[in-house]
Amino acid sequence: MSTSDYLLENRKSEAAQRFASLSALFDPVTLRQFDACGVADGWRCWEVGAGGSALVRAVARRVGSSGYVLATDIDASWTKDAASPNVEIRTHDVALDPPPGDSFDLVHARLVLVHVPERERALRNMLSSLKPGGWLVIEDADPALQPLSCIDAYGPDQELANRIRHGFRSLLSKRGADLSFGRKLPRMFRDAGLNDIAAEAYFPITLPECAPLEIATIKMIRGDLLDHGIASDEEIEQHLENVRAGVLDLSQPPMISVRGRKPL
Repeated sequence: MSTSDYLLENRKSEAAQRFASLSALFDPVTLRQFDACGVADGWRCWEVGAGGSALVRAVARRVGSSGYVLATDIDASWTKDAASPNVEIRTHDVALDPPPGDSFDLVHARLVLVHVPERERALRNMLSSLKPGGWLVIEDADPALQPLSCIDAYGPDQELANRIRHGFRSLLSKRGADLSFGRKLPRMFRDAGLNDIAAEAYFPITLPECAPLEIATIKMIRGDLLDHGIASDEEIEQHLENVRAGVLDLSQPPMISVRGRKPL
């Protein structure tokens, strides 16, 4: 997958705000998964599609100076702030590039595979990089499970937000995203022969971080919304003003987190 195939390209200036908002929303959920896996000093971890630097730094603190974190992305420009003696930053495509060895205690990807057309190959590459007994944690959205921006669509502002979210989903689908991917992860883990599988879903509604995330996302895809006739310039401006004014109870798609252990 090239950076040009990805609707939410890292090279766009709004990516920094998206990464900050996503970290604020989802890092506590992810770190709870890592706690369940027993991440500790000395672990070797591969963070796939790292995006921003906040989670990478958090993992680096947990594994300590005796541990190692490899953070990869097709565009690692926003990850470089996490560079440290126990963190390596690398440009890498999880589906198309060779996997980076087979000695990781933990391999993690969040909101990555839903966007990767070759997601099954990517999963195999991540599995091959785990040492026996190592943990795979994949967290991905399932926009089809809950497709609305405002689940309480009681007026025209909420209906506009939902129409724009529907258009956003259609743009993602045309770029190869699987909008019902998250729900498939437990089955995929089971088919891959992993043990100790556990899964949960997290569904943010009306959290403070939802507003800056929405603003950054709309700004990133504004040209696509206009080009595909999803919304007019005036409607986009009205939606952004509604978000800034706090009159919308914004939600994000459920994120399904799944962990499983490679057999010894």
